[in-house]
Amino acid sequence: MSWYKPSDVGLATRTKLAALGRGARLFIRLLATLGSSFKRFGLVRDQIHFLGNYSLAIIAISGLFVGFVFGLQGYYTLLRYGSSSALGLLVTLTLVRELGPVVTALLFAGRAGTSLTAEIGLMKAGEQISVMEMMAVDPVQRILAPRFWAGVITMPLLAAVFSAMGIIGGWVVGVLMIGVDGGSFWSQIQGGVDVWQDVGNGIVKSIVFGFTVTFIALLQGFEAQATPEGVASATTRTVVVASLAVLGLDFILTAMMFTK
Repeated sequence: MSWYKPSDVGLATRTKLAALGRGARLFIRLLATLGSSFKRFGLVRDQIHFLGNYSLAIIAISGLFVGFVFGLQGYYTLLRYGSSSALGLLVTLTLVRELGPVVTALLFAGRAGTSLTAEIGLMKAGEQISVMEMMAVDPVQRILAPRFWAGVITMPLLAAVFSAMGIIGGWVVGVLMIGVDGGSFWSQIQGGVDVWQDVGNGIVKSIVFGFTVTFIALLQGFEAQATPEGVASATTRTVVVASLAVLGLDFILTAMMFTK
């Protein structure tokens, strides 16, 4: 049986703390680029276009099918209690409060997040980042910051698309296929959804998830070993760490927003 030596434990702890410190320092540096990044908004705009196009199709299609499933399951659940007319409200609240921000963030991490990690990791492996530093060009300012702020901006927009497609999917199943009254479907949404409490909190969630997922993706790429194996390992860590962070933050934010 092999035992860990105290020196091994100390080295592992020191390594983790050093990585945590580098991550915190990078996050602060990214936040400090807010003003300068938007002065050169063209770089941010290009990344918004790239990240949005890269993720839009899978998020829209996923939202539609989630709406199909939830409309079907929600109808038969509400039917037991004689409340099938509230299907629109149930689908909408579930999407704008929870499923929209959370599922969008998970899909974004798996699609755009891994792309960001691989891109930064390959630039590091190709010594492009080292060359920029030798030329006195800050890679955080020039490479990471536009991608970071683009991810923060893109996430709420994609979450809105997911929720809208989910509501349409719920309407198709509930109204067109099952026969729920269309007027009741939309009137329940209009009367029961609070813009600030429900939609607003969903937007806040998606912004927080945008910060989290994009930062984790960039950090993993920036910290990746400069080898093909290191880049592959970093992309895997991006999905795992970002997914766990999103689910954990979702619980914390929900407890803060919707509990009295």
